[in-house]
Amino acid sequence: MTTLQALFPPRLPQQTSDENVVVNWAKNATLAPAQAVATPENEAQLQQMIAAAKGRIRVMGSRMSPGRMLKLSEPGDTLIDLSRLRGVLAVSDESVTFAAGTVLHEVFETLTSMNRMLHASPGVIDSQTLAGAVSTGTHGQGMGQSSLADEALSIRLIDAHGEAHDIERDDAAFDAAQQALGTLGVITAVTLRTRPSTLYTCFKSAGNADNLAEDLIAWNDEWTFSKAWWFPDENKVHTWNAREATAEEQALWRDNHGELVEMEETDEQMNATVDKTLAQMRDDTRIVDENGKPFRTVTRFKDFTDVIGDIYQVFCRGIATPQINIEIGIPMSRVAAVIARMKAWHSESQPHMHYPIILRCTGASSAWLSPAGGEPTCFFGFVVYYAEDGSLSAEGTAFLRAAEQLLAEEGGRPHWGKYFDPSLYNWPALYPQFEAFKAVRRRFDPDGKFMNRFMAEVLS
Repeated sequence: MTTLQALFPPRLPQQTSDENVVVNWAKNATLAPAQAVATPENEAQLQQMIAAAKGRIRVMGSRMSPGRMLKLSEPGDTLIDLSRLRGVLAVSDESVTFAAGTVLHEVFETLTSMNRMLHASPGVIDSQTLAGAVSTGTHGQGMGQSSLADEALSIRLIDAHGEAHDIERDDAAFDAAQQALGTLGVITAVTLRTRPSTLYTCFKSAGNADNLAEDLIAWNDEWTFSKAWWFPDENKVHTWNAREATAEEQALWRDNHGELVEMEETDEQMNATVDKTLAQMRDDTRIVDENGKPFRTVTRFKDFTDVIGDIYQVFCRGIATPQINIEIGIPMSRVAAVIARMKAWHSESQPHMHYPIILRCTGASSAWLSPAGGEPTCFFGFVVYYAEDGSLSAEGTAFLRAAEQLLAEEGGRPHWGKYFDPSLYNWPALYPQFEAFKAVRRRFDPDGKFMNRFMAEVLS
């Protein structure tokens, strides 16, 4: 098993985060010396850089992945910054093509201005680059859709020789390119399928978790989108279930000038549970600011109310704050058994709960390396926030390790863009197309130019 320090690194001292080095978003890993970063002005310049590179190449995106995925291995390696490759490149009746460095909130704002949306529900955070979100499997919730990568109609990437490839859905390499972890080449553009924008009404509720497994399956069968937060200590669950808004509800949204509508009637059922969770989080983090970002992520459950809005207003509600985040996908066919085991484990061990367990389910993905590949999947999410001094709660991280091990034993597949212990997983057993993926990778990158030590270890 990977050491605790390697898996959950403390945040770097403040003086480390200076202009001489590049660190990841959580500031718990140094990725590269500043001079190792290359920022191409356009695709042609990127092609020249890749063709001329003698060392290895990684792409940093918004740097939200764990440092080990992005970190350069040797002097002479290059970290590519695609921030100048952004914006809309092409529009058709059913799709929009964006440059790879476009940040998700710009993608969503652009589509909204066109009165369009993606078929996929968004993740809670919208500061990732499009290429990074596609490559690592960013997803939302809802059985009628899967990850953002599954909305791609075409992916344009530059291979190890600097040659451009437009990989379409009917291409034999498409299912590999959908979620390739940056190991096939550098993505420069993604064509996303779109649909007319739709408004949703999200009904929020709270109750006990006695029948959580059955309820979770029912919610995902009955609602367009469903998301839940499970508080095992209190045996409670807070749920957001959404369907398309009625004509009357749409009129309320228009009367509110297109802003999220919050209903006047509020529910206090989660207040006591939230107050207990906040007390634990304050003890763990020792953050003085009562309104600090980690606390706001759970305070929103107090006095909750139903809402009306577009899909991004309703679900893209995350608050970006440094954290350790583990998310493991479990096939829906195994969810009832896994929840029963987690309840038994919690009852026996009484682990320290830093934050509720987040439950988001999706339909099957066609990407070979997707945790939802080939079957509907429920993602179990676990979060521990950093303390004021950059440390992590020992009890909180012990819970993360135990929870991940339990889910790994149950055949869980980890979200690639979050934290996980690779020693717990047998990749070829979990991913039937694992060897096929490696064969495609060798075709685009025969000498491993787009690998680093961590990715080489995972794909060995």
